[in-house]
Amino acid sequence: MTDSVEANGKTVEEAIELVLKQLDVSREEAEIEVLSQGKSGLFGIGGEPARVRGTALAGGGGLVQSAKVIVDTFLTAMGVDAVSTISKPPEDSPDTQLIEITGDDSGLLIGRRGETLRSMQFMMNLLLSRTPDQADGRIMLDVEQYRHRRTQVLKGLAIRIADRVAGSGRAFTLEPMNPAERRAIHVALADHPKVTTQSLGEGEDRKVTIMPRTGNEAPRSQSPRNNPRRSNPQRAPRPEGVPAEDDDED
Repeated sequence: MTDSVEANGKTVEEAIELVLKQLDVSREEAEIEVLSQGKSGLFGIGGEPARVRGTALAGGGGLVQSAKVIVDTFLTAMGVDAVSTISKPPEDSPDTQLIEITGDDSGLLIGRRGETLRSMQFMMNLLLSRTPDQADGRIMLDVEQYRHRRTQVLKGLAIRIADRVAGSGRAFTLEPMNPAERRAIHVALADHPKVTTQSLGEGEDRKVTIMPRTGNEAPRSQSPRNNPRRSNPQRAPRPEGVPAEDDDED
């Protein structure tokens, strides 16, 4: 990627428009990073402008550009007041390309515990899988940074429960979670000196159990290849051409 510029605006959307104008590209041809949401202040005093950084996508964006077109089609068909933007990838997944949805109706696109968001991502990946001329890659869809906020909440929960388990010596099983949420728990406690984690159950009832670590058991690596949490390796094969809802199946 090349040609990065920054701009201020009264709103994030206004700052994005200024960045796109400076880069002389369309929204589909730029990656946008929101540096500051800005704030209005009280009676116009103490307010701060929104600030964003825009980077022109090399070669037009390829896969992520196609994904954005699909997402925009979803938003139009649903009649919601929201827009999609190609955003900076998450720090823990630098190889993942991110599409962020914002707008007045964006909350409707999250759904209960993120179910609507996950469904949209599944459909987006399904449609992308039918375009063989596109380069390989992983696209993540998010709404108003919901995934990031949810991950932070789960990490805090994991640490609190781990302290309880370490103090009582008794295992604790969390409520059923989707693959991405279970992974957040595993990663948060992967190097904890006193507890370990394991996924149990099937399908929507799959849960994470946090249990005391045995005396000779060392904290395990966060690498999926060395992750003994995968206690259910025998799974029904996916139909050809249909992508997994999430790469992590813990």
